[in-house]
Formats: sequence, C-alpha cells, structure tokens
Amino acid sequence: MNAVRAAALTPLPRNWLWLWLAAGLALGSAPLRAQAISSPLHGRVIAVADGDSVTVLDAQQRRHRVRLLGIDAPEQAQPWGAEAGAHLKALVLQHEVQVDFAKTDRHGRLVGTLRLQGQDVNLQLLRAGLAWHYKRYAEEQKWLERWRYARAERRAQRERRGLWADPAPTPPWEYRQQQRAKPR
Repeated sequence: MNAVRAAALTPLPRNWLWLWLAAGLALGSAPLRAQAISSPLHGRVIAVADGDSVTVLDAQQRRHRVRLLGIDAPEQAQPWGAEAGAHLKALVLQHEVQVDFAKTDRHGRLVGTLRLQGQDVNLQLLRAGLAWHYKRYAEEQKWLERWRYARAERRAQRERRGLWADPAPTPPWEYRQQQRAKPR
C-alpha cells in the first residue's frame, strides 16, 4: 500500500478536542454564519447619536449612519445613557475612523465595528462599563471578537465600572420593551 493511500485510510483521531480546537481556530477569524463582507468604510465621525450610534462622512461627502456591532449602550433616558454617549463622543467625534461592516439593520444603518487608529471602539465602551455585550446578535461577530467582548463585560461587572456600579442595571433591550408596553 502506498503512503498516500495509507494516509487516506488513517482513522480520525480519537481525541475530538483537537478537532474542536482546530475548528475554533479556523473560525476565530471568520464569522460563524456566512455574511457578505463589504469593504471597510473610512471617514470622519460628524455626529454621535447615543452610546452605540454615530454618523460617518466618507470621502465622497456621503453620510453613513452606523450602529456599533456587538454592544448595546443604555438609552439616553436611562441611567448611564448620557455618560455612554458623552464617552463615545469624546473618543471619536471629528476623528477619522474605519467601520468594518457586514450588513445594514432595519433602520438602514450600517452595523459594524468602529475603529479609531486601529483600536476597537466598541470594545472600549464595554471595558469602560458603558455598554452591554449584545449577546442576541453575538453570532454576527467573529469568534475571537465575541470572546473579547464577553470577557470585557465580565471584567467591568467584577470591577463595578460604569453602569455596573448599579446593583441591578436594566439592559437597554428590556428598557425599550418596557417603554413600548406603556400605554400612550
């Protein structure tokens, strides 16, 4: 039997952990579900709507509304909402940024990772304790990015940074649901 044929007939390793590790590493740089990846958007942040939404002006003077992927900041009327918006504004307003995006949301905003000088701004908001890791949409993140975001949120909680100083902060998705349920 030649070496090529013998290699083809070699049984799979019994230790599946190695297969999971290899699969995890392969997926570490790719989203878990197929997405049409677009070229990054480069431009200047001209407005900050709140703690997780900005407007970017590109080189052709077109405005792009951007929703930050993987995080959900408190709404403006919530505790820490104004602080999250002010923090994001201080970080990026009038700065050149890159937006790595893969989709638009139902409001027509690009959904992506905002980068300032190569640094992940979305992650910085989590580290500051000014946003939640938005696990509802975590499958849209690259595996390694999802892991970093979850770790940053846990650390901010443990160190009681920002909104985690509150013993029971209300996540923005619950706050929005409560607001919709109120009689008008």
